[in-house]
Amino acid sequence: MAPVLIAGAGIGGLTAAACLLQAGIDVQVFEQAPALGEVGAGIQISANAGRVYRHLGLMEAVRAAGAVPALYRFRMFDTGEVLQTIPLGAGYEARHGVPYVTIHRADLHALLVDRVRSLKPDAIRLGVGVQGYESGPDGAVLQTSQGPVAGSAVIGADGVRSAIRAQMLGNTPAEYTGDCVWRAMVPTADLPPEHQTDCVDIWVGPHRHAVTYPLRGGALTNFVGCVEYDGLPEDSWTTARPWAEMQADFTGWHPMIGALIDHAARDQCYRWSLRIRPPVDNWTDGRVTLLGDAAHPTLPYMAQGAAMAVEDAVVLARCLDGAEVPGALARYQQARLARTSRIVTESTANRALFHQPDRDRLQAAFAARDMNAERTAWLFSYDPVSVDLGA
Repeated sequence: MAPVLIAGAGIGGLTAAACLLQAGIDVQVFEQAPALGEVGAGIQISANAGRVYRHLGLMEAVRAAGAVPALYRFRMFDTGEVLQTIPLGAGYEARHGVPYVTIHRADLHALLVDRVRSLKPDAIRLGVGVQGYESGPDGAVLQTSQGPVAGSAVIGADGVRSAIRAQMLGNTPAEYTGDCVWRAMVPTADLPPEHQTDCVDIWVGPHRHAVTYPLRGGALTNFVGCVEYDGLPEDSWTTARPWAEMQADFTGWHPMIGALIDHAARDQCYRWSLRIRPPVDNWTDGRVTLLGDAAHPTLPYMAQGAAMAVEDAVVLARCLDGAEVPGALARYQQARLARTSRIVTESTANRALFHQPDRDRLQAAFAARDMNAERTAWLFSYDPVSVDLGA
């Protein structure tokens, strides 16, 4: 079979390449950037995604490169009151078979690059822009900045601004959600001992929320702050903004948030606007399909955007293994539609919950829920490596 052509060498594209190569399916990955790398952001790898990395033989390397938090807590923005708790650590691993890991995006990306190249040294082509595709009865063609490339299938793993999606579904812009996101990382040793943590904390409050958790074995603490903004600010997550703006957005918040912002590098405070598209009921065109944010962009309010791309990757590989391509891609889409749509919808709904401006209503909303039971029942328990994919 001619190689499967993958547009994009991000987390989703490389996980797909590794899964396909491990299944004995040849791939070629095309990345427009001249060098491989990822931005300085964190990723949470819950059990549903962790099972894919166990399948690839990477789980212990992921654990070693990241951190294994003890708890996942929802907390009041100013007092730090704990509203809900999800146990992580050893108990979570015993229950789900894999740990809950927080990891620097660049560290995970490097592990995936090494795994793909161990399976096929020349699998990744850099400096090649993706422009479109052709899908025929006997093969597919990826149109690139260096000319057409023929293969058995094309996988658009090229993100929220996907050229493959634009051709397939129309060049409709992703809509601004009304939220922007700050990100910063702080050496944990720089923080006062009382503000060093081994937990994932979701700090909820009026018109904004923040997320904090450890990285690199606790050597770094990651800060993410989601803030409602009128209008449409800058759109790149590599755009640095004045430190004072980030500080102003979280004035009056808990001392731990204040300490993280106080110790953030003044020239490394980044802010970008969140965009989303509503779920669609089709992302496949014959021998061409989409994966990850190209198919179902997800707000980061359940920490599942990357996890959905990881799940997509192994389900796609399972469907393509020994199967005729158009039918396999249709089966992949059918197997993923309901779950990804639910996660997109619930992630969006969490914005209203996390940003509730009335303290009493916020406390009541969390008191009425059991986040641990909810997420264990359908989110963490899902195993994309073994789930029934249907006919």
